[in-house]
Order: sequence, then structure tokens, then C-alpha cells
Amino acid sequence: MNNLKIGLLPLYVKLYDDIWPEARERVDAFCLTIVSEMEKRGLEVEQAKACRIKPEFEAAVRAFEQAEVDAIVTLHLAYSPSLESADVLAATELPLIVLDTTPTYDFGPSQHPDEILYNHGIHGVQDMCNLLIRKGKSFRIEAGHWADSDVLDRVADNAKAAKIAKKLRNAKVGSIGKPFDGMGDFRVPTDELRSGIGIEAIFVDSLDSGNAFDSISEERIDREMELNAVRFHSGTLDPETHRQSTKADLAVRDWIERNELTAFTANFLEVTRASALPCMPFLEASKAMERGIGYAGEGDVLTAALVGALLSVYPDTSFAEMFCPDWHNNLIFLSHMGEMNLRIAAGKPDLMEKSFPFTDAGNPVVAYGKFRGGQAVYVNLAPGRNNSYSLLLSPVEMVEGDGEDRMRDVIRGWFQPVIPVADFLTAYSEHGGTHHGVVVYGDTIRVLERFGKIMGWNTVIIK
Repeated sequence: MNNLKIGLLPLYVKLYDDIWPEARERVDAFCLTIVSEMEKRGLEVEQAKACRIKPEFEAAVRAFEQAEVDAIVTLHLAYSPSLESADVLAATELPLIVLDTTPTYDFGPSQHPDEILYNHGIHGVQDMCNLLIRKGKSFRIEAGHWADSDVLDRVADNAKAAKIAKKLRNAKVGSIGKPFDGMGDFRVPTDELRSGIGIEAIFVDSLDSGNAFDSISEERIDREMELNAVRFHSGTLDPETHRQSTKADLAVRDWIERNELTAFTANFLEVTRASALPCMPFLEASKAMERGIGYAGEGDVLTAALVGALLSVYPDTSFAEMFCPDWHNNLIFLSHMGEMNLRIAAGKPDLMEKSFPFTDAGNPVVAYGKFRGGQAVYVNLAPGRNNSYSLLLSPVEMVEGDGEDRMRDVIRGWFQPVIPVADFLTAYSEHGGTHHGVVVYGDTIRVLERFGKIMGWNTVIIK
């Protein structure tokens, strides 16, 4: 997982420093405890000093913005008057996570009254949240005792979700060719993608692609082919086919890096002899996802951007497509022409030449692999009416299967939903799920649900 960075913003009140300055030693120590606990959860913490008055809040938030944190996490160390902080927090574009906790777990009648000074931050939270709502600033809030609940885990989940949202809102997707003619479910006008989500799309005209892709030296092609021979089962692969495919892969890789793309997509029908690419860069799509670059087929900018954003937090993520139902075993078969994140392959993939009868382009080389078994979530971002979106999340179990594998020349995977396949397929299409999706491995459902809510989408869990 890429580094997650939060800005921890402790809130305090100047009045207490004026009257009880001795209280700060314990207050600051608690703040450091929270920092340590967040670091244990894999978060890099950019910590501000306890802020009390508006200029201090302004300086802290400005520092967070300059540090490019993924989210601000607030921590009320005591009551803090909301008019000191609310304008500043409402003005920043950084996501806001409110941690509503206190040092002491038990606050019954036997508790010493002195503890009130250190444990009354909750009404500061209430004051601030009311103002934020009135000012139109969205936020996530998680409440609970820092040591005797999972509240810090939930805050970390929100930080991950905020990072995914940040990556999606700043996605830059390159498209080799226009979207596949006739496919409508994933298609959204580029101006709507930009205004509604923040996704920037750049298109390469297949007839003018020589201006996009640089030439590749023979030495680089040789080195990449040698790496492929070690990395994959290559058998009796034709050297010239391997060479032309590697040339296409490296040209696309350079294009991605030169344009600082977070994702790319390709319409295979627009890769022809007239284009600069000698064949479809299927293998580079698989390698790109392994490096954290998003991908989707057929000119699907939306799903490619989503894959890239999810990869920023979950490297074991892959573009996928539901192909066939296995009614007998209550499974769904996943596949695509030649792309999968190599990180999630079960075993060493097979490098093979793929017959390509669709255009006059050359045959590409593809790394065929099987999706490994394990817990996962099938994710789909479905465009809806009036520029709306639904994020469909389906907890699944990826299944490798037993017995003879007669599909070694196919990208292949199977998942079992938590409900019968017939019910799953019904619910998926009732909610408008598109035919392109994403597999995210791990126990990620809480984070992904929070991601959908941060984005303001209709978030549906199919289970």
C-alpha cells in the first residue's frame, strides 16, 4: 500500500492555557499517544501543535495543504469554540475526519471530578460539527474510546477512503482510441467526468499515434524480453512476435510516464497497421496494474480511473469482467482478452502469442494467469441519471478451483458471491451495474463503503 498521510489537528481552548497551564503536559501527552496509535495502523502523521485561536488553525491547515496530506483528522483535547476553527476547516478542500474520543474510559459516579477537565471534548465536537454542516463542509465522524473500541481503526479506514477519493478526483487517464462503438454502459462524456468527478481524459488518435509514442531502442526491447523469459512460462514463443509485442508495451509505458497518467485504456479495434503500435499492449496493461497504474478495456475511461484510484491503497486490485455464470457451482467466471494485475495471479503466468483476428495489427503476446483464491470485493462504478453514480460493492470469495485446468490460454478467475448467483446477478443489474468491474482483494468493504460516501455516490452493498 502506498503511504497514507494524515494531518492531525488537535483542538484546544486558550482560556485553559491562561488559567490552568499545568494541564497541558497531560493533554499533549494524550495527543502523542494518538499519534503513536495512528502510526501503528500504517498512517504517516503530520502533527500540528494544539490550536486554540483562528490564526493557529489557519497556519496548521495551510501546513497540511502544503504537505499534501490525504485528510485532516481533528482531535478535541477539550472544548474548543467552533468560531475559531469552523471557517478554516470549511474552506479547505482537504477531506475532514472527526475523531470523537477522550482519554478516560470509565466516567461513572466514582470518577474523580478533576477528570472532567481532560474528557469533555465531545461538546466541542458537537459545536464544530454543527457549524461545518451549516457551512456546507462534508466530514466523516467516528466516535469511541481510543483504546477500548475500534474507533482508530475506523479513522484509518476513512483515511484510506479519502486517499482513494483524492486519487480519483485527480485521475489522468490516457485513451488509445475512442470508446468501443455501441458500448454505452460505462460511457460518460469527458466534460462530465471532469466536472462531476475530476477525471481528466486525453485521447490518442489511432491515425496520428506516431506523435504520441516514441521509438524504442533494440537494446531496451532485448532487456525486457529477457525479463519476460524469467518472469513467465514462455515455452516455444516466436521471437519476432515477442519482439513486436514488447516494442508496443514499452512505447505505451513511456507514454504513461511522459504524460504522468494514473490510468489508461485502449480500444483494441483502433490498433491497426496504420497506428504507431504494432499490436495491442495487453502485457503492458497487466504490468501497469502491477505498478499501480489503472487500466480498463475498450476505451472505458471511468473504470480505468477507478482502478488507478483503488490501486493507490490496495495494490492487489485488478480490472475484470464477469463473463459466464457457473450455475452448477454457484460461481461467476471472470475473464478478459489479455489483462490482469500480475500481482494477483495464482502461480507463474504463461506467456503466449494471442491470435488477433480483429484488425490487421500483429499478434500480441499475453501473460495468461488465474486469479488467486481469497477474500475480495467486486467493485463497479455505475453511471446513473442526471450525472449521478452508484458504487456497487459485492463481498466475494475468489475460488481457484480443483482438477484439470483447460483454460491456460485464457485470463481466468471465479468468484462466489455471498448470495446465490441468480440473486446476485439480479441485484447487480437492478442497480445498473456495468459489464466492466474491479476485483479488490482483502477485507476492504468498510473502506470502500466510506469511499463511496465521501464521493457522495449512492453506495450499495450486494449481499
